[in-house]
Amino acid sequence: MSSDEKQVAPRSLAEALRVKDDGSLAALLRARPDLITPVPTDLTQLATRAGTRASVIRALERLDRFALQTAQALAVAPEPAEYGTLLALLAGDEDDPAVVGAFPHALAALRDQALVWGTDDRLRLVRTARELLAPSPQHPSPTGLGPTVAEATTGMSPGRIQELLTTAELPTTHDAVSAVASLTALFTDRARMAALLATAPPDSLDVLSRLVWGPPYGQVTAEPAAHLRWLLDRGLLLPTAPGTVVLPREVALHLRAGRAHRNTEPLPPAVEPAATHRPQVVDTTAAGQAYTALATVEELLKDWDEGGPAVLRAGGLSVRDLKRTAVALDVPEPVAAFWVELAYAAGLLASDGGGGTSHALKAVGDEERYAATPAYDEWLELPAAERWTRLATAWLSATRTAGVIGGRDAKERTLSALGPGLDRSAAPEVRHRVLALLAALPEGASASPDALVARLHWERALRGTAASDDLRARLARWTLTEAESLGITGRGALSAHGRALLGAEPSAPAPRQPSGPGDKLPVHHHTHHRPALPPEPRSPAELASAAARARRLLTPLLPEPLDHVLLQADLTAVAPGPLERPLADMLDVLADVESKGGATVYRFTPGSVRRALDAGRSASDLHAFLTAHSRTPIPQPLTYLIDDVARRHGHLRIGAASAYVRCDDDAVLNEILADKRSQGLRLRRLAPTVLATQADPATLLDGLRAMGFAPAAESAEGDVLITRAHAHRTPPRTAPEPVPDGPPSPDTTLLSAAIRAIRAGDLASTTPHKPSASATATAVPGRNGTLPRTTSAETLATMQAAVLTGDTLWIGYVNAEGSASQRVIAPIRVEGGFVTAYDHTADEVRTYPLHRVTGVAELADEQA
Repeated sequence: MSSDEKQVAPRSLAEALRVKDDGSLAALLRARPDLITPVPTDLTQLATRAGTRASVIRALERLDRFALQTAQALAVAPEPAEYGTLLALLAGDEDDPAVVGAFPHALAALRDQALVWGTDDRLRLVRTARELLAPSPQHPSPTGLGPTVAEATTGMSPGRIQELLTTAELPTTHDAVSAVASLTALFTDRARMAALLATAPPDSLDVLSRLVWGPPYGQVTAEPAAHLRWLLDRGLLLPTAPGTVVLPREVALHLRAGRAHRNTEPLPPAVEPAATHRPQVVDTTAAGQAYTALATVEELLKDWDEGGPAVLRAGGLSVRDLKRTAVALDVPEPVAAFWVELAYAAGLLASDGGGGTSHALKAVGDEERYAATPAYDEWLELPAAERWTRLATAWLSATRTAGVIGGRDAKERTLSALGPGLDRSAAPEVRHRVLALLAALPEGASASPDALVARLHWERALRGTAASDDLRARLARWTLTEAESLGITGRGALSAHGRALLGAEPSAPAPRQPSGPGDKLPVHHHTHHRPALPPEPRSPAELASAAARARRLLTPLLPEPLDHVLLQADLTAVAPGPLERPLADMLDVLADVESKGGATVYRFTPGSVRRALDAGRSASDLHAFLTAHSRTPIPQPLTYLIDDVARRHGHLRIGAASAYVRCDDDAVLNEILADKRSQGLRLRRLAPTVLATQADPATLLDGLRAMGFAPAAESAEGDVLITRAHAHRTPPRTAPEPVPDGPPSPDTTLLSAAIRAIRAGDLASTTPHKPSASATATAVPGRNGTLPRTTSAETLATMQAAVLTGDTLWIGYVNAEGSASQRVIAPIRVEGGFVTAYDHTADEVRTYPLHRVTGVAELADEQA
């Protein structure tokens, strides 16, 4: 607190804000960005906005548990409260040293957020916060305290109050006010109260013990029992309504030994290492997961390359399509939903809008479908580490939350993958905080989910009702799972590249654990400390720098792509690691993936070889390709397979008649007609070498291939059509924008401009002004929100005089949109109907049309 605050107690929150320096105001606006949306005209308006219900609730929700308990204690303290009184409510009679040590920081946090104002001997809670936190029958206080004696006796007859004094052996008074004060003095005097309660029947004390920690209200009959009557006669229980009594606040505090809360939590729950691993093991494990993440996203979008599942009418994927995707990726459905949402958040996947761009011979159709975006093709060309950072940064900032998929919204509609209603604005903050807590541990150390959830619940005490089931707890648990799948963590510990992506400095390594009985390396002990994390939000340059550093750390950990495979005699090829993209793309066409893992196994089949021939490759091309990329000789069975499929490929020709089959060997056509499987095609002979059907060419192709033939499609000119592998792409799409949790946190530039504007507006509204000679300026300027009013001639004359004297003026100004504002300017030049002046509000030189100036007033000499 500044010396000014110590000398003069502010009379309002606006006055308290007025003595703050720019750094304190910047901290307030950064913590409560809703206060500058839009920028207030002056400090009075800022204080008014800081006291609105919505803003106060938002600020209370961002308090940690002890700061919130401090505010709750102040809400039940006498107003205004002294520093010592408030501390006693938290520390109790025993002066808990942990509370005493943490209290100044909690009170400073409340002051910094403009929830508490005033000097230490006159502390006040913002009125709206007091209304929200003070106890009432309709809204019990989290402290469990009831009303004061003065509040509970409101409406009680003076005679009945005097009876309470007599029974409590207090002297009677001449009025109810002094009687209440006498009773309150008794209940707040520890020695006298102890003596009074020493005479209480045991059953009476039992009643008090049941009410002491709340709720403080109880029910009594019209004829209360003797032990209840003893309490009622002495005011230890006071009636609030027929049949209802309440334990006065002063009595409860005495029984609680002065504590406002049953359990005061001045310190956050510790997040201790649950397991430790060597940092190298963590990094390599995380890198392996990062590579798997890249492969999974590629496999997902490759599966949807020619047009993915249809978009539901209400938006999103159907349950059936999600199941199919999970089977294709060989993962559980919730995991498949995460990968789908991650690709969408990274801008690699979107809806084609019912159109899309395709190089296929046959369009995908007008039905709206999901497909890869053009950005996916650009992403594929990037180095592996850069592709990973794109996914990781998209995940960190995304508000769409895959964990809620399968649940229900407020209208009891099922939430589907890629559908609406998945945004949870708290997700980015929780992800960042969970990873920051892991970054605070020694390198290689992991934490238990329960400890992280307990810590998050302490840091945001009002977000949720219980640490086990609130949204932040579920987000924290999803974060741990998703970060492991993405390769940001390994074995539950934050990796080096994950730490770099977060912007954290390297922390002390964990004590090295022996890997086995033979590991005799010494154990080194390091001091546990919290790494310095950058303040939120980070600028684009800081984010890019963090991503580049993460890339550099991850690159050497990822496996180098290979340019060869190992061909085997059982018509398989083994890829002992990741393959270079051209090799992998060609193998995807020529063979089918049989198994994945550390090594990928491809199997060659007649169908896969025919697929390569349909893509325009010849048998000689395939032999040359395998020879160039195999570390083993081409097995003879594979050579025979390629040659046999190539010899039969294109022997039959398919065209549109609706469709026809032609073949120079009429024996083959006879064989087709004789086969019972061809009956569904309804073929008929047009000529010895031609068969026709009403089926379309695609159906005819599929039907004959199912019968074991290898037909080829041809054009109207009789040329073989090469059905190359093609890709269906959406039109250019941008990644979904995160849904912010309230107004975004302002950057330094905006804060500086806002503070200058508020200061200038406050100067204009509070500085005394010289009276204007014009009759239109009879109102006191700036005192009732009115703009100065002067005639055009007087405005011009005052401006010209200020140019000569260098005076500072207060003006009213209406912009082109009709918005009025007050400004403090120092005129430099007046000509051509414009005034050029240094604007203290904007802290720059500006030019204003004189016809938009409503009036002008000179600042008083002592303030000019």
